[in-house]
Amino acid sequence: MSKCKELWLFRKESWMIWDQPGNACMACSLRWMRVGRGSDRCYRWSMIERLQKILSARGIASRRKAEEYIEQGLVKVNGKVATLGQKADPLTDKIEVDGRVIEARREMLYYVINKPHGVVTTNAHMPEDKTVQELLPAKLRGKVFPVGRLDKNSTGLLLLTNDGVLAYRLTHPKFDHEKEYLVETERDITSGQLQKMRDGVMLFGEKTKPTKVLRVGKKEFTIILTEGRNRQIRRMCQKVGSSVHSLRRTRIVTFRDDALKEGELRPLHPEEIAALLRALQIG
Repeated sequence: MSKCKELWLFRKESWMIWDQPGNACMACSLRWMRVGRGSDRCYRWSMIERLQKILSARGIASRRKAEEYIEQGLVKVNGKVATLGQKADPLTDKIEVDGRVIEARREMLYYVINKPHGVVTTNAHMPEDKTVQELLPAKLRGKVFPVGRLDKNSTGLLLLTNDGVLAYRLTHPKFDHEKEYLVETERDITSGQLQKMRDGVMLFGEKTKPTKVLRVGKKEFTIILTEGRNRQIRRMCQKVGSSVHSLRRTRIVTFRDDALKEGELRPLHPEEIAALLRALQIG
């Protein structure tokens, strides 16, 4: 892919950026931001980022795996072995992984799996546990990575992709994107307990955000989170004097698939991808 003739490199700190969702330049397909209202040229500031973030965004590896590559001396920048924490500009620096120069951006892959109970959401090899990667066909292993986490005892929708931008938008708490869960408790849960969760409870010295909670049965309710603390729903239930029997994720932002069977994997349809990217403001 050739660079657009109109492509100018600026440092973000030096310019006022009209910060709207990124679009694609018709000439080069690179993402761009307009500088000032009425500007119609393709501009882009110097994208100096940590190497693990660059490798993740290019679909080379998850950030954790990228850190391992760097620590093992497999990553070079402009011919020199990189160090952990080093930054680079993917547009101007020559970045190599195990002797191969990284591509501008790999084809983006988007899959969803209905994670079964007892499966661990991790890319690491765990001899005593079954992991999500083991549920994937051989052609996808190491090419797509889970976005966020579902704990071992939870089930439901889990996205897998090599799109680092999407993964960042979905997992970083500042974006407030919704994920919906169906919860069944061990005993009947009271209206007062549900209200406390709506209002927010203290977990490790910090109050959870107010959230939407809807009763669907004596022991069942749905809850919508815009943050993703470790085992948050289970801990919220425990905090109000209840305990979780089962927990299933049913929606991720715009995406829902009630017909997907437990353990089943499928690619997202083009219209599902488009809707998700629009909701995440990824141009």
